[in-house]
Amino acid sequence: MTEPEKNAPEAEAPEAGAPEAGASEKNAPEAEAPEKNAPEAGASEAGAPEAGASKKNAPEAEAPEKNAPEAEAPETEASETLIRVAVHGDDADLGALDRDTWSPLHAVVPAPVPPYGPFFDDRHLPEDYLVAVAGGELVGYVRVAQPIPLASHAHVLQIQGLVVAGSARGRGVARALLRAAGDLARKRGATRLTLRVLGHNAPARALYASEGFAVEGVLPGEFLIDGEYVDDVCMGRSLAG
Repeated sequence: MTEPEKNAPEAEAPEAGAPEAGASEKNAPEAEAPEKNAPEAGASEAGAPEAGASKKNAPEAEAPEKNAPEAEAPETEASETLIRVAVHGDDADLGALDRDTWSPLHAVVPAPVPPYGPFFDDRHLPEDYLVAVAGGELVGYVRVAQPIPLASHAHVLQIQGLVVAGSARGRGVARALLRAAGDLARKRGATRLTLRVLGHNAPARALYASEGFAVEGVLPGEFLIDGEYVDDVCMGRSLAG
């Protein structure tokens, strides 16, 4: 799958590290309210509602998606993977996963350097994250949050970070997390799920498209990464039915 603020955007390949639908969020910009920092779109776990944005007073624009997945090997079943809501005890593992999967393919912020801060904070709460656990090891996560903190926008949630460990790619983990995010959004009463993904992250964009996300807008040259301007692609899908 741009709130990236923690490793931003982005989505994955036929299931790569985990989409940007991912914007990661803690490395990916967050989407904002119609007024403050325009909302992000499309997870890019960036500007328009990441298609999920921030959570402060006025929504801040989010980055593409945090750690959006990179291209992966053909997927296999993720039947042995447990997906659950994150807890504070996952902080260290999630922080390490974020650092290990950092890549300019989906991140809109520089690579993390020590000293490292906590993964969770007052804007990134455990209940907004679903984690994937396989063989007793945390191998992925997806963040689902309200991009624009307004009552009139409460029916829209956004993927602000989708990450999968390199060792778990090609096993359907990213797809399983993406579907679980949709289920969580429905339980929270959402009728739309959006995300933002960097234009050059073809694997993540393909994954999102295969799961029903359509391109709803493109912000040309929204990010300057490694000396090149990269588009911020806003994607979304209906949760009705």
